[in-house]
Amino acid sequence: ALINGLSKIPTHQKKTVYLCQLLIRIEKGKNLECCFENDQRVSPLESALSFWTLLESEEIKLEKLHEDIRRLIHIQIIAVHMENGYFKEAAEVLERLFTDSETDKPLRVKLATVIKSKDPYVPLLQTFSYNLLISKIKSYVELFMKENETNFLIQAATKQVESKGLETTALQNKTVNVNENHKWNLKTKQRFVLSIILLRDMLGQMQNCCLNVDSSLVWMYINCLLGLKSLQNVEKHGGALACGRRRQRWTYKEDLALKSGIREFGVGNWAKILVHGDFNNRTSVMLKDRWRTLCRIN
Repeated sequence: ALINGLSKIPTHQKKTVYLCQLLIRIEKGKNLECCFENDQRVSPLESALSFWTLLESEEIKLEKLHEDIRRLIHIQIIAVHMENGYFKEAAEVLERLFTDSETDKPLRVKLATVIKSKDPYVPLLQTFSYNLLISKIKSYVELFMKENETNFLIQAATKQVESKGLETTALQNKTVNVNENHKWNLKTKQRFVLSIILLRDMLGQMQNCCLNVDSSLVWMYINCLLGLKSLQNVEKHGGALACGRRRQRWTYKEDLALKSGIREFGVGNWAKILVHGDFNNRTSVMLKDRWRTLCRIN
């Protein structure tokens, strides 16, 4: 799509491009500093909504799932702004999101009431959570993979490893530990190993070019392409693929979790606070540094 332009992509492949665009925006959905559009006001989830609309137009048989995901994206666009304390911006987003149609009116009224309350933990936002949105998106991806299985990754990986000689054989002979509940056949193992080799080389090239690589995005990519439900053992080591994750701004919700943890466990018990609190990819050191910052501010 980048090389040839979207207009030259065959119709049956455009859906795949839309889905890739959707996934990267969902993955970055809680990072309001990340921008995919020329308009800086448009959050990642707002941008995701436009691609979800394009995907909806491509099919009609998943009407219930489409409706659920659309509603969840709408709600989480507002929720993410409120979690970061951007209540004025949340009200402005609401005006952009909804038309005056009667079908949208009930949800619009509910969200307007939530914004006025300035409480990011109201039942509506907790019930229709970001985790639920991710779960619904995964359901959609699984259905998509069943209908659109492609050997593109295998072809690309095979070409890449043919030049590596015995390296391929050595890697394929290595035991891959996975969840006992997930039975891997030979074909799946081969697809997995070839894909890891390709991704490793891709990441090496990105590193040489001084590009940032987000390991969580890499593993989402692997899951989507391979159609595997469990890569738990690999994900434990996924952090090794990250080469310079961006610093994430602390949210209002995380600050509350930190303060609550300190009240319960006391200053210095950062490991306990980290385990029991709701933090976004934080470490004990990050919690300690953030507490120092909060103390200085206060």
